[in-house]
Amino acid sequence: MARKNDPEGKRLPIKMDSTSNGEFVPVPLDKVQRGANRLAQTWATDNAKRLSVSRRDFMVSACGAASTLLAFNAANAAAGRTGGFFELSQTAAVDPEMAVEQLGDREFVFDVQGHFVGEHGLGRVGLGDSDKFIKDIFLDSDTDMMVLSFIPSRREKELLSIQEADATRRIIDEMEGTKRLLIHGRVNPNQDGDLEGMDELAEEWGVSAWKCYTQWGPNKRGFFLYDDIALEMIEKARALGVRNICIHKGLPFGRDSYEHSLATDIGVVAKMFPDVNFLVYHSGFISGQAEGPYDPGRGEGVDELIRSVEENDVPRNSNVYAELGSTWRFVMRDPDSAAHIIGKLVKHIGENNVLYGSDCIWYGSPQDQIQAFRSFQISDELQEKHGYAKLTPQLRAQIFGLNAARPYDIDVAEVLKRARKDPVERRKETYRERPDPHFQTFGPKTRREFLARLKARGGTPI
Repeated sequence: MARKNDPEGKRLPIKMDSTSNGEFVPVPLDKVQRGANRLAQTWATDNAKRLSVSRRDFMVSACGAASTLLAFNAANAAAGRTGGFFELSQTAAVDPEMAVEQLGDREFVFDVQGHFVGEHGLGRVGLGDSDKFIKDIFLDSDTDMMVLSFIPSRREKELLSIQEADATRRIIDEMEGTKRLLIHGRVNPNQDGDLEGMDELAEEWGVSAWKCYTQWGPNKRGFFLYDDIALEMIEKARALGVRNICIHKGLPFGRDSYEHSLATDIGVVAKMFPDVNFLVYHSGFISGQAEGPYDPGRGEGVDELIRSVEENDVPRNSNVYAELGSTWRFVMRDPDSAAHIIGKLVKHIGENNVLYGSDCIWYGSPQDQIQAFRSFQISDELQEKHGYAKLTPQLRAQIFGLNAARPYDIDVAEVLKRARKDPVERRKETYRERPDPHFQTFGPKTRREFLARLKARGGTPI
C-alpha cells in the first residue's frame, strides 16, 4: 500500500528548518545548517539504495533518522562545531536493528508543553482536528503523556479555549481512563477577570497547572512575579491546591516589556514560596543568542535564570524547573549551544529538575526532537572543562519524563501499565506496521509569515 504523505521521500525525518512557535521571529538557517540538510539528503539517497528500499521507506525507518543525524554530525564537525553531537554508530544508517536499538522507544516520555489549535488557529487544514493531533503526538512519536498549554491572548482570540482543551483530553481519557493528556489553566493576572476565573479552572476543569506570560499585557505592559498582582495569583494558586505555575521566560516577543521576559524574578518568588513549583518554560533561552559557559554577569538567556536562582539561595533540585520547549528544538541545529544549555541546566538547576517539552504541534510531530535528544551527547572536552554531566541513559530518562512526574504527581508505573493496554496503544501497534508520518512543521517559517500572523491577531504573538 502506497503511503499518502510525501510518497517520494523528499522530506527529512529530522526537521531542521527556520520554523518558530509563533512567539519569536523565525531565524533562518546558516550556511552550515543548510549544508547539513543537503548532505542528509544525499546520504538518504545513497543509503536507501544500499538497503534496496525506496527513499520514502528509508525516511520513515529508524535508519532514515540515524542517517540524517549522522549527516548533521559530519557537517558540524567540518565546521568545527563539536561541543555536542549525536552519539550514534555509523552503521545505524544502514543497519535497521542497530538503528532501532539506538533510537527506538525505551523511556517514559512526558511532554510538559504541547499545544492544540482551536477555532482561532493557524488557518491550516486539519490542525484543529483531534484525530490528527493524536496521530502526530501519540502515533508518530514515542510520547506517552502530554500537557496541553496555552498562549497569551484576550479570551475572544484564544487559540485553544479551556473547553476545547478539555474536549481533546476527554477523547483520550474516555479510552479506558489512561489520562494521557493533562491541561493547564491560563491566567494572566494583569487581565481583568483572570484571577477570579482561577476558581472555575481549578474546580470545574481540573487543571494541573497554571500558565502565565509575564511579558504579556493588554497594553503591551507585562509584570514581574514579585509584583502585587502576581503575588496574589501565586497565593490563590496555593489556596486552590494547584501549586504548579508555568511561566514563559525567554523567547521575548520584541522590545515591548522586554525586561519582563527575563528570568530575573524566578529566584525571588521561588524563595518566597518553597511549596510552589515554578516551571520555567523555555528556560529563559533567547533565539539568536548563542549560549556558552555560565556567565552570571550576562543578564539574559539561560544564564539569567541560573543567576536568579543561585543568588536567591534556591537549592538545586528544589522548586524551580527548567523546561526545554522550543529551546531544544532550536538548538538541535547548534550543537555547541545545545551542549552548554543542557550542561548548565543540569549542573545548576539540577539533574532532577530539567524537563522535556516539545512545543508541538507548531513543529509537527515531536518524534524528531525525541530521537535527537535520545542520541545527543556533550563532548568530553566540555564535560571536563565546565563540569557538565555526561548524558547517560538514566539522565535522559529523567529529563524525558521522570522529573516531570514529581510536580505533576504522576505514578509512572501505573500510567504505563494503563497505557500499554489502551486503544491508543493498540492503534499505534497497527499503525506502526505501515507508518506514514508527514515530517512537516506548522509554525511561521519567515519573518513575513510571523508578522502577518501577528497582525491578524491584533499584535499578539501567535
